[in-house]
Amino acid sequence: MGESTPDGIAAQREQLAECLRAYGAGFTELGRRFAARIGVHSTDAFALLEIASAEADGVPLSPALLSGRIPLSSGAMTALLNRLEGAGYVTRTREHTDRRIVTLRSTPRAREHADAFFAQVNARQDEVLSPYPPELLQQLTTVLTQLRSTLDTRPTGGS
Repeated sequence: MGESTPDGIAAQREQLAECLRAYGAGFTELGRRFAARIGVHSTDAFALLEIASAEADGVPLSPALLSGRIPLSSGAMTALLNRLEGAGYVTRTREHTDRRIVTLRSTPRAREHADAFFAQVNARQDEVLSPYPPELLQQLTTVLTQLRSTLDTRPTGGS
């Protein structure tokens, strides 16, 4: 019964937030290890993962859209993309009818490295998730998406 009280919700939020912080820290460390494996800075590796993920979802990113996910100045974003392109992990193409729009694509080499590196952790996570019904996993996705959206709002008040 205490779970429906404001204090119960606050306690659940704190417990969930702690689990998410721990997961985030683990994910960040995994990203750092991936970056080291492919010989790039961790920010470059996270950008590459964002590019590949968006591409796999069928909505490839432009540099402007990528900068919404990885906040860097336009100069820093250009330098990052130059490094990834120079390392053979990303290509920039002009596929849009508006030829000014650049589309970012991961290369087969980048996908091979990512697939090899993340295969074991993906398999372990699939094992963890497999006993749960799809409806519960969809609810979890919805909750996490909604929680993520609360972080996009700037706090008001204070100093």
